[in-house]
Amino acid sequence: MKKHDILKNKYYLYLTEFFSGVSVMAVELGASRLLAPYFSSSQIVWTIIIGTIMIAMALGNIWGGRAADKNPNPDRLYLRLLIAAVWIAAIPLLGKYVILGISGLLVLTVNNNFLILAAFLACMVVFVFPLFLLGTVTPSLVKYTTESLEDNGRTVGTLGAFNTIGSIIGTFLPTFVTIPAVGTAVTFLIFSGILMALSLIYFISRRAKPIACIVSVVLFVVCSVFGHSGSFAFWETKLLYEGESIYNYLQVKDTGPSVILSTNVLFGVQSVMMKEDSLTGMYYDYAMLAPVMTDLAPETEILVLGMGTGTFGKQCMRYFDGVSVEGVEIDEKITGLAREYFELPDSVQVATYDGRAYLQAVDKKYDVIMVDAYQDITIPFQMSSVEFFTMVKEHLDEGGVMVVNMNMHSSEEGNINDHLADTIASVFPCVYTVDVPGTTNRELFAGSSPDMLTKAEEHIAQLKDEELGEMLEEAYGNLAAYEKGPYLLTDDKAPVELLGMQVIDSLIQNEIGYYKEIFREEGIEGLLNSF
Repeated sequence: MKKHDILKNKYYLYLTEFFSGVSVMAVELGASRLLAPYFSSSQIVWTIIIGTIMIAMALGNIWGGRAADKNPNPDRLYLRLLIAAVWIAAIPLLGKYVILGISGLLVLTVNNNFLILAAFLACMVVFVFPLFLLGTVTPSLVKYTTESLEDNGRTVGTLGAFNTIGSIIGTFLPTFVTIPAVGTAVTFLIFSGILMALSLIYFISRRAKPIACIVSVVLFVVCSVFGHSGSFAFWETKLLYEGESIYNYLQVKDTGPSVILSTNVLFGVQSVMMKEDSLTGMYYDYAMLAPVMTDLAPETEILVLGMGTGTFGKQCMRYFDGVSVEGVEIDEKITGLAREYFELPDSVQVATYDGRAYLQAVDKKYDVIMVDAYQDITIPFQMSSVEFFTMVKEHLDEGGVMVVNMNMHSSEEGNINDHLADTIASVFPCVYTVDVPGTTNRELFAGSSPDMLTKAEEHIAQLKDEELGEMLEEAYGNLAAYEKGPYLLTDDKAPVELLGMQVIDSLIQNEIGYYKEIFREEGIEGLLNSF
């Protein structure tokens, strides 16, 4: 095989291998951020991403090796890199439409495992092809760099080392540098640009494929202009803020009477602020049963694990005299948004920490601990186990109360709330639950004091705010004592994500059942006419 001038220097081939490894990992991490606003960033979604990418790479390795043996022309490899670069550049521009299109189709046609199937198909359509092309790089470069059997081991080892080092850098660089600094879309464009530059250098040095080079540059420019600033929730018109942090997609929206925070495009509201300082009509209101179940002394201390924008804490400070509130929020950017858009007072201290790690680090005891930490749409497994709730109990004063927000109420036996409630009941002797009307939330109250309900009844009767009193009286009247069942979540076994997915499937089917029936009977035309 005759080598072209630029390939006589093996370091150019090693650079190709290096940046191929960088790009594979950067695209993988970018995939998680692209999918997270729609499907969450749970372990299940990560498993789908890693699995589909490994499928693509394996197929690319097989096909690339056979193609290199059949026709060892490096033009073909660098043309594949050029195509991969253009495809990756187009992901920020077109990816969200593909994801929503797949979701819209599946939500009308499947009954189970919606998120799993939608995330898998989205990965297959959006990411498999460019990563398949990148998978052809290593076997092709082995063909071009190996000169004899005497040095093939060293050459292949060097290529592998460059690929691995590139993969390492491609793992850390997006997470800690590019995504926090410039966002997911620009991250895709950066690594697409690197792959394109490698290909252009090769073809320019060879004076080959001028049309392919020009077309790819034009497409890259178009994707850069129209794709780098697109909104994940492009249909929204009243967003005050949309951005990303290390942990979350973040969206602040003005609804008119309220300002809300969402960390997921498709599922729910994580925090809310009523502009007129009224009750929210959401679970935060019912959660205020927790303080009245304690002595409710002026020095009552409340800790919120999963502070969000501080809705619960601010309501407690407004309605109960003299209480103090501390918060723990793992995402520092959410705390910043809380100060900027949700009027969280500077006097409320918020620690940037994981909730469980915070309890391990402090010895302080509290009168009320609210557990409201969510990783997208499910509770973090480490904050759902018997070991965690034992730790919460140890940080409660005598007569203290823990309140847990469970946001996926389901009537199916063995659902995630059954697992959580049974686990909590194995730690606390007194457990009560109440469903929040008009929502999928259930509030659970747990403590060691047998007079929790007596205190609540006395304090509700003494409340000066009539609206609050009526609401808490209604919530109190619907409280039900919880009897422990057979389920237990532990640090070793807490499948909260799978349990959460099951409830989400049920909720989705309940919400869109009407439209599915129209689609089944009248097809697309009938569905469009129903809106």
